[in-house]
Parts: sequence; C-alpha cells; structure tokens
Amino acid sequence: MSKQTYKICCCFFRRFKLKEAEVPAEIKALFENYSENGVMNIEHFHMFLKEVQDPEDTLTMDKTESIMDSFMHQHKHLHIFHHRKLHLHQFFRYLLSEINSPLPYPPMVHHNMTDPLSHYFIFTGHNSYLTGNQISSDCSEVPIIEALRRGVRVIELDMWPNSTKDDVDILHGGTLTTPVGLMKCLKAIRENAFVASEYPVILTLEDHLTPDLQEKVAQMVSKTFGGILFHSTSENLQDFPSPESLKGRIVISTKPPKKYTETKSFKEDDGTIKVHKSSEEVVWGEEIPVFIERLDSKDKVYDRDEDENPNLQQNAAPEYEHLIAIRNEKMKGGIKAWLRVNSKNAHRVSLNEEKLEKAVLTHGTDIVRFNQRNLMRVYPKATRIDSSNYNPLIGWMHGAQMVAFNMQGHGRSLWLMQGMFRANGGCGYVKKPDFLLEVGPNNEVFDPKRRLLVKKTLKVKIYMGEGWNLDFHRTHFDLYSPPDFYVKIGIAGVPVDSVMKRTKTIQDNWMPEWNEEFEFPLTVPELALLRVEVHEFDMSGKDDFGGQTCLPVFELKTGVRAVPLHDHKGEKYRSVKLLMRFAFI
Repeated sequence: MSKQTYKICCCFFRRFKLKEAEVPAEIKALFENYSENGVMNIEHFHMFLKEVQDPEDTLTMDKTESIMDSFMHQHKHLHIFHHRKLHLHQFFRYLLSEINSPLPYPPMVHHNMTDPLSHYFIFTGHNSYLTGNQISSDCSEVPIIEALRRGVRVIELDMWPNSTKDDVDILHGGTLTTPVGLMKCLKAIRENAFVASEYPVILTLEDHLTPDLQEKVAQMVSKTFGGILFHSTSENLQDFPSPESLKGRIVISTKPPKKYTETKSFKEDDGTIKVHKSSEEVVWGEEIPVFIERLDSKDKVYDRDEDENPNLQQNAAPEYEHLIAIRNEKMKGGIKAWLRVNSKNAHRVSLNEEKLEKAVLTHGTDIVRFNQRNLMRVYPKATRIDSSNYNPLIGWMHGAQMVAFNMQGHGRSLWLMQGMFRANGGCGYVKKPDFLLEVGPNNEVFDPKRRLLVKKTLKVKIYMGEGWNLDFHRTHFDLYSPPDFYVKIGIAGVPVDSVMKRTKTIQDNWMPEWNEEFEFPLTVPELALLRVEVHEFDMSGKDDFGGQTCLPVFELKTGVRAVPLHDHKGEKYRSVKLLMRFAFI
C-alpha cells in the first residue's frame, strides 16, 4: 500500500466581537445627577423628564408613571425586578427606546384641523399609479396602496379610453407604460384610504375621456365610494371645507369636463385646415395646463388650450361634473390675472416646478396671498423620466398646499417630503405656519425673499449610534468587517437657513461614538427640517449608505432622544438609531 499524504487547509476569518454599547460619559453623569445609590426611582425619573427632556411641558406624576410602566412592559427582557426603579443600563436602554422619540409619542394629531383645506400642507402624490420610471414602467394599483398606507392624502389618476373595449384605463398617456384598469384603482383606494389616517383623500383626475366614458366614470366612482364620496353643495365656494369636516371622505378634484376633449384647427398659408390634438396628447408627461410665455411680455403666461370649443359644454356628462368638489380652474391671461384673490370662488390651480420657480421671482407675495384661500398643486417637470423629485421648500415657502411628488422615486427630495409629513401624527395634513396665513395692517403678506433675523438656534449633539449589526441584512454591511461611520447633519429650509455639516469618521466600530455638537441658527424655524444621514467612509470608491431621517424642527422635542433611521425608500430600520440631544436657545 502506498503512503499518501493529506494536506489540510485551514482558513481563518477575522471576526469582531459585538460588544454591548458603552454608555456615553455625559449619559452616566445625567444618571448620577438624577439617581441615588445607583438607583433612579419614579421621583428621580419625574425630575429628569421635567428638567432635561420637557422643561416647558406640564408633566404630571401620573404621566411619568405611565411612561415608566410602558417602558418596563416593552422591555421585560431587561429583567427590571424593582417596580418603577431603573439602574444605569436600564436608564440607557430607556433613552434608546421608541418611547423616547424626538417627535410626540405616541403619534397623534395635535394641529387645529377645523380651518379650510387651503390652510394646510397636504401629502400629495404625482402619477400615483406608476411602479417605476415615467415612460416604460408598469401601471398598477400597488403603488397607490403603498402611498395611502404611508399617509399620502392626494392620489393622481390619469384616465384614458381603453382602445379595445368600452372602458377606462389608468396610464401615463403618450408613453410605453402598461395600463391598469380604473376599477382596480378605485377599489384599492376604497380599501386603503383610511388605514394610515382618517382625514380626507383627494383624487386629482386628469381626464382624456369622451362624454360617454365620463358618465361611466361617474357611475364607477359613485358605486365604489357610495356615502363616503363628498359632494359640494355649491359650485361657488367662498372657502374650502376643513379636514375635520371631511374625515373619512373621498374628494374629487379635476377640471370641468369640457376642458379636456377639445381639438383646435388652424388655417395654413395654403388654405388647408390642419387639426391639432390637445397638448396633453402630444407632449407626454406635461399635465394640463401647459404654459408658454409670449416673447413680448414678461408677465404674460398662456395655456396652450386657451381657445374653447362651445359645443363641448353641451356634450359634457352632468353626472361626472357633479362629482367635482374641488374645481381645477384653467389659468388664463398673465400671472396677475390667475393669481387674483378677489375671485368669488375658491379653486385649485396646477403648474409644474419650473413654472413655479419662474413665477416666484417676480410674484412671490402674490402667490403667498393666492394660497391663503385657494389651492395650488405643483408637479414635477416633464424631464424627470426617472421619477426623481424637486425641492419641495420652494412650494411650501410660498404656501403651496399640494407639492406633488413621485412617491415611487428615491432620494433626498423625497426624504424631505417624508420628514415634513411626520409632523402632526403623520396624518397627511400639516397646518401652515401662521405667517403664511396672515395679512398685515397695510394688506401685506409674508415675503419669502425678505431676509429675517435669527429667531432661534437649534443645538444638536450626536452621542452615538447602534443597530447596524442587527440589521446588517438590510443595511448590506459585512458582519465580519466593522464599518467606518460618519454623520452628515444639517437643515433644509429657507435658503439662508439651509446648511450641511458632518462629524469625524469613527473607524471599525458597529457602535460608533462621536460626541460632537452642532448649532444651526434659524430665521424661519417653522419651515425647517433637520436632515440626518449616516455613511460609511470608503477610500476606494463611493461612500456606502448607512441610514437617514428627516425631522420637522417645529415639532422636535428637547432633551436626549433616540432617533430611528430609515432606508433609501423611507422605511424604518428595525434596530438602527442614533442617540442625540436637542436644545433651542
């Protein structure tokens, strides 16, 4: 028998021990100040909450006991044997718990909801039926369901005739998007409208239908929504109803039907008649109205479909027109004409982001005044074929209620939108700041261009972060190689307040401690959003994403808070969070 030699290859992997998070020195000092002999009893805890966390809140002992009991119930695994008593580690876990949120917890509606709809920012979707990009993705009821379950309150449906049967499709006209049936979308809305919020869902309809199909839509809408469909008692609304009065209701908003099916004819030089389709059939993605500017006037802005066909009015389906509770009016004439505020009827107008950016340069205060009573919907420009979004602050600074976003997109603009609507319990309606609704003694309104004095300064301290090792399947980090994390933090708001800063990088640590403090002077804190992003430094390429959140500064709670982070889409991670401290000076 021959002698054989066997070789054994042993591979060694570098594995780091995942230790428990260290309590930062400042947190230890806080515990020592509000405890005795290593124990924080309910009286100590009450003083900590009153003096550190909510110094301006009238916190009762009953409320303190409720907070302590809720924490103990949710964290039985911490083996808290002593009723309403915490040791250092248990106090630290309380600070990192969901109960210790930087926003009111549990989430609840706390804004006044009895004013007209025009007094609120409203969580608004654009092309709500698209699953991806604007020209070739599928149309489906699924993104509508997802949007409603995230709290979106305005859903857009583009209605087109089905080419093979007497029915209505939802699709992005003039593109390669595959359609979904209107009935599927209506049923999805009916079943999911009030899962996340009890406040009204507004359907903005873009209509490319014949009168016969308009009548069919009226029957489908009435049958699907029944008694929850809101019907306006008058076409001459002085003011819109309030969100409170519209709880649990579906509200239809569109143009009167005669505006859509029109065609126009022009006599050419050779005497022949040429018929042009309406602009929405020619230019994909440009919603009505589409504006062009005359070269001889900086103030004139015109709708391409300005000429009307008087025969269309008598053909319009009356049942369909009866559905319209919020009329989207055609914007005729110059900017000053369609911004007039002495109109008898409150109404809605629509314009794309580029038109808004152009209009605010010369008519910013007129737009603010218009939006005190009327509704303005702003939507993405046609070139955003990747379903990207724009800066929503431009619309909000001028009081625009419906800043419409592609909710199926990703990126920082969408994070800002999600951040704004974390306010007011996530109900999808956020009361506009008083200064956007006020009229001064000389009939003046807020001027977004005016540079204001600093009203308050937000101080933020970032202590530490944790949870990436527990969520590594979602965060895509290598469990065997601890990341090198840093934090980017800043403000999105009026231009003078907007800024971004960053911490140092902490190397090879799943639970990095930064212990860095930042100050943000704010001239308009009522419109400020706190941006937080975590990244892993990568010397060889693009830094990896480690989580983000965006918080409305006007609802931030002071003190030491646990700040949960979200992924690219805005979905909250199960365990990833930062420990931070907030103060206003």
